[in-house]
Amino acid sequence: MPLIPAKVPLVAKKMFPNYIWDIPTSEKTIYLTFDDGPTPEITHWTLNVLKKHKAKATFFCIGNNIEKHPDIFQDILKEGHAIGNHTYNHVKGWKTKTPEYIEEVLKTQDIIDFETNTTKSTNLFRPPYGRIKSSQGKKLLALHYKIIMWDILSFDWDQSVSPETCLKNVISKATNGSIIVFHDSVKASRNMQYALPKVLEYYSQKGFSFKALAH
Repeated sequence: MPLIPAKVPLVAKKMFPNYIWDIPTSEKTIYLTFDDGPTPEITHWTLNVLKKHKAKATFFCIGNNIEKHPDIFQDILKEGHAIGNHTYNHVKGWKTKTPEYIEEVLKTQDIIDFETNTTKSTNLFRPPYGRIKSSQGKKLLALHYKIIMWDILSFDWDQSVSPETCLKNVISKATNGSIIVFHDSVKASRNMQYALPKVLEYYSQKGFSFKALAH
């Protein structure tokens, strides 16, 4: 079982107040996010399920995957979802020199801008694995990126976590303004395909809406 909790402790949020962990609101709104796509095997399935529930989400895309699957990236945009930057090669910030890390982000930004035909089409960034050095964070904040972390981890990627536990991680913890992490990746597909429809149904029945993060 994972050693880190499904819900981020308040102390962690207070340690890094410049990062976005949730969206403070009294409204019944949840922010679903999907990391690591676009992926042929699972991203279109994800888009179809979101559409069925009239839900919007934010996709943190890997630059290399956008280059390989620009058509799927365009489909994400056509469905009205938000896009975020997830580096070019899904690098670990703790093991990457800061100049190289920033280069990964900017390279992906160029790809996103090309695909959207706009400049600085998104300022949303999520560090792969949630691992980012203070120096990297400061550089990105200075470049006007919003560093998006999370309130809830589904652990969909963890093969030791059952689909039922993946679902429970979300519905037992998420509330108004929660940012939830799923992955539109092959590795996470078993758990995500089980949990996502049930999360959408559960919170829809409780009167929640699902929104994309604002740039």
